[in-house]
Amino acid sequence: MTELLESTLTHLEKLVSFDTRNPPRAITTGGIFDYLRANLPGFDVEVTDHGAGAVSLYAVRGTPKYLFNVHLDTVPDSPHWSADPHVMRRLDDRVVGLGVCDIKGAAAALVAAANATDGDAAFLFSSDEEANDPRCIAAFLARGIPYEAVLAAEPTMGEAVLAHRGISSVLMNFKGRAGHASGKQDAAASALHQAMRWGGRALDHVESLAHARFGGLTGLRFNIGRVEGGIKANMIAPEAELRFGFRPLPSMDIDQLLATFAGFAEPAAAHFEETFRGPSLPSGDIARAEERRLAARDVADELGLPIGNAVDFWTEASLFSAAGHTALVYGPGDIAQAHTADEFVTLEQLQHYVASVHHILQRGA
Repeated sequence: MTELLESTLTHLEKLVSFDTRNPPRAITTGGIFDYLRANLPGFDVEVTDHGAGAVSLYAVRGTPKYLFNVHLDTVPDSPHWSADPHVMRRLDDRVVGLGVCDIKGAAAALVAAANATDGDAAFLFSSDEEANDPRCIAAFLARGIPYEAVLAAEPTMGEAVLAHRGISSVLMNFKGRAGHASGKQDAAASALHQAMRWGGRALDHVESLAHARFGGLTGLRFNIGRVEGGIKANMIAPEAELRFGFRPLPSMDIDQLLATFAGFAEPAAAHFEETFRGPSLPSGDIARAEERRLAARDVADELGLPIGNAVDFWTEASLFSAAGHTALVYGPGDIAQAHTADEFVTLEQLQHYVASVHHILQRGA
């Protein structure tokens, strides 16, 4: 085991011990942020509380060209964990613990690499990625600090990801008229029937987009996640609530898709609200998105990073891209392990990532 890997594991064990589950969004400026501040000697460090458990730590040494971004919050643990999720376990070829893969392993590697070299470096650690409320990134972008590129850490198996889908989450409400279900109903009487008909039209539309392509991704990802309403089987449902989400290709217009989905409701939905939006990576129309993808590829080539396929999951790299930064996603671990019980990351992945970051910092990032 190399010294860099051993140092990474030492830091990772400490990072896992801090409870940064989100929800409940109870993260403060102490705890894990005190630890990071203490272990980044020689850095100018700013810790900012953005409210609602959103805390960021911005650390700079020298005049770096690239910014590394890592979120420190995790999803809640499930009852299926076989041991305490906040006690990291070292096995033969991996470590197990809440957040080791998504994505505290990268944070630990950044600290280890920074302490093994005196090269220029810039890190932005945040704590609200799992909340669908990216206050930390928004506040940083509002400052207009220039970087040649941003490397956002997520589990990409040690490959540079240049493109991924966007995300949009929507809340819909349908209104009907309560009554006895024995009689013949008109099409608008039941709020639940309205919701079901809307769902059929929406699913048909998604199927019609199956052959749309961008950067190796195809089609529109779509999911009706929750439908709730009505009172009992022999009563016409007076109201219903439906929540759905979709993940567009970088070349798709989210506003146009929202308008199309809203238009499938007959009669019009009583309420239609987008509750969260994350842009695609790269952002922009087809021409602009392709230009930004090629710029990110040039950065990956310059840094010697292997380039991987586009992915379906969303990352905060797209927020940097939408703000005009060249951005890519790069981190250790397999996304299949994220959000799972007994989450793990392999030692090989951590070794590869920390060695890569160390090389980047040594050459003056």
